[in-house]
Amino acid sequence: MNHPFKKNAKLVLSNGITFTGYSFGAMGSTVGEIVFNTGMTGYQEVITDPSYFGQILTFTYPEIGNTGINFEDSESDNSVKGLIVRNYSNSNSNWRSKLNFNQWLIEKNIIGLYGIDTRALVKILRSNGSMNGLITTEKNDLDSCLKVISNTPNMKGLNLAKEVSTKKNYISNESSMTSFDVREKLSHNINKFKIVAIDFGIKKSILNRLVSHGCEIFVLPSNSSFEDVLSHDPDGIFFSNGPGDPSSVLDGIKLAKLLINYGKIPMFGICLGHQIFGLALGGQTYKLPFGHRGLNHPCGMDNNIEITSQNHGFAIDPDSLSNELVEITHFNLNDKTVAGLKLINKPIFSVQYHPEASPGPHDSDYLFEKFVSLMLERC
Repeated sequence: MNHPFKKNAKLVLSNGITFTGYSFGAMGSTVGEIVFNTGMTGYQEVITDPSYFGQILTFTYPEIGNTGINFEDSESDNSVKGLIVRNYSNSNSNWRSKLNFNQWLIEKNIIGLYGIDTRALVKILRSNGSMNGLITTEKNDLDSCLKVISNTPNMKGLNLAKEVSTKKNYISNESSMTSFDVREKLSHNINKFKIVAIDFGIKKSILNRLVSHGCEIFVLPSNSSFEDVLSHDPDGIFFSNGPGDPSSVLDGIKLAKLLINYGKIPMFGICLGHQIFGLALGGQTYKLPFGHRGLNHPCGMDNNIEITSQNHGFAIDPDSLSNELVEITHFNLNDKTVAGLKLINKPIFSVQYHPEASPGPHDSDYLFEKFVSLMLERC
């Protein structure tokens, strides 16, 4: 790696442990929850996933930045608060690359730290759980850093969905560019299905996958009312992914309760949307020690397994769900947390993972077609 002008930087964790390395990207200080992602590809999509809002992201893959940045793969205008890598590439080589990774981080005001032992950091997070931390390029002493960290709220109890949600309605009609998007059997339904998507921090690729499956999407803010949703006369309703503590998204939980009780319109929830469905059904959520963030989480049941892309720090307590109302359809096979559910006798289902595969495997893309099939049954 060629980094001729190394500038010192450090990471201070809330427990006082300090890592000293070098700065890249923007300069200054940033504080947030320290989390890690185990994916080996797709760093541009990961960094711009709104579900990471308020967090400082550590990549376990040792070299980041060598394919540069393109104009197509960003998932939103939001981004992580900071970035930690073992090595970052100051040069890039990819036919799609349009920007240097480091310059892109500067433009997005993302502070980066490299040159530390990310394996040691991840071991600390796995042993002690995700915790707040501070990255700084300034000469701050330990006590002043710890004071800043102690004044930063923990993720539990934070409603961050309202921070990243759209502030006004808009229509999304851009389809995916992937090669498996030809849907001949659904071609007669292109733009027929009208979807209302509640934006808690939605990823562009999720919208694109829905469009590719023959949907026109009306994206509404996270605080939309029951009347707002029904005024669009939707064929289906989608609850998106997003950041923060799901139990704090009170507007979303209230809306989900009303729509579930209404029960006439197919509904599909992903990630935070899945957790909101669980809460609306009387369940409870809890914070995972260090969350699920990566591209290879096995999920399934009854000998059917999908390799999934995940990014979340909370989960639904299975014992809090009513067996008379809800059927659990998927478990995360690493730790047996709830990864999917459906309502009994209602066209409503959700999953904890990201089936749009951006980045990640395509095992779960069938879920979009399942959503469309529920709407087809009601045409």
